[in-house]
Amino acid sequence: MEKFTVHTGVVAPIDRANVDTDAIIPKQYLKSIQRTGFGPALFDEWRYETAGEPGMDHSQRPRKAGFVLNQPRYAGSSILLARENFGCGSSREHAVWALTDYGFRAVIAPSFADIFFNNSFKNGLLPLTLPPEAIEQLFREVEASEGYQLTVDLEQQQVRTPSGEVLAFDVDEFRRYCLLNGLDDIGLTLQHADEIRAFETRHRKAAPWLFA
Repeated sequence: MEKFTVHTGVVAPIDRANVDTDAIIPKQYLKSIQRTGFGPALFDEWRYETAGEPGMDHSQRPRKAGFVLNQPRYAGSSILLARENFGCGSSREHAVWALTDYGFRAVIAPSFADIFFNNSFKNGLLPLTLPPEAIEQLFREVEASEGYQLTVDLEQQQVRTPSGEVLAFDVDEFRRYCLLNGLDDIGLTLQHADEIRAFETRHRKAAPWLFA
């Protein structure tokens, strides 16, 4: 999993509350359990004029000009600004995979659905909450300034605006540690690889009949 320390990127605003996981990545894409390849289908029904299916050449599909990710000013965006209860609905981990495969490193919102929130940390995506008034301010600034960028500093637990304003956010210390070090569940387990190998050696000697 890629480490998250400090990230500066263009902000894309999704000005809708209660964005559910079916909107983030529709159900027809859940057939694959690979973590990559979902980026082109992110927000599929909002982004394209026609219905999408797995395996399609998405570059040939007509796009909805009004949708935020189709607007040139938000090209290459890597920070998503959202409204309350982002990621609600079903528990599909594919929603996080689609966001990260597109290139998003952080989502900023006043609140998140619990399962989406947990899945994000396990896949290297930082979901951070700010007070509603701060979210409103950011939406205004993004709209007013093309190419608007934020710096998200996980080490200092700060969001820094182009004007130099600092917005503090809280993150659970264990989750912060995992993101800073690029550790998912497998990575955490492999930190104990020596102990695991030592146990296996002892177990093989103590119960050799299990390994015959």
